Amino acid sequence: MINLIDPEMIVLGGGVSNISRLYDNVPKLWGDYVFGGSVRTGLAQAHHGDSSGVRGAAWLWPIQHSGNGISS
Repeated sequence: MINLIDPEMIVLGGGVSNISRLYDNVPKLWGDYVFGGSVRTGLAQAHHGDSSGVRGAAWLWPIQHSGNGISS
């Protein structure tokens, strides 16, 4: 992904985001695999950790108001 789109940040979500050693180890290793050898891309855990995907899906669900204050 770094070679294709040169992102500022890669954010890990889901269960893999709970593997804390990735945040230290991966940035040390990916310079060998990136064109030019210089990497400015950061690596971070999703704000809500392994629940981020579920929270994002919930935001996509349409909210309908029935007039009684209850969303369905």
